Amino acid sequence: MADDETTGTSAEDAALNTALAAEHAAVWGYGAVGAALGADGRAAAAAAEAGHREVRDRLITLLDGRGAEPVLPEAGYELPFPVLSPVDAAALAVVLEEGVTAAWVRVLGQAAERTTRALAVEVLGPAEVRAVGWREAAGRTPVTSALPGLPAT
Repeated sequence: MADDETTGTSAEDAALNTALAAEHAAVWGYGAVGAALGADGRAAAAAAEAGHREVRDRLITLLDGRGAEPVLPEAGYELPFPVLSPVDAAALAVVLEEGVTAAWVRVLGQAAERTTRALAVEVLGPAEVRAVGWREAAGRTPVTSALPGLPAT
């Protein structure tokens, strides 16, 4: 039984580190999003970045408290496409939010502790709400996802 608990916790910590890596990328990526938006769109990008910073910091504290080594942010990230307009910025924000959502769905699948599942659900809702707004701004349809974070079939 102890081996199962250790394996479950290891898998959970690995999933949390994957989510942390996605949060690091989102924090960095929102800098590029904000830079390509007009003054009226920057507030949404700044709020999203602040939300990801808060989740990132919570994850670092959680992993530290467990004795797990939190992944560090990369020195820089490669953008998936050039961000030259507000539409491009919104499309990048969609990519960032979908990446975070997929990572948190993985946490749900690997969670051994109830508190970890609760954290994942707490983070998934706002990420999908942000993604809906950015999909709309990018002109994407549909703007909602029936199963956020899961691959489309």
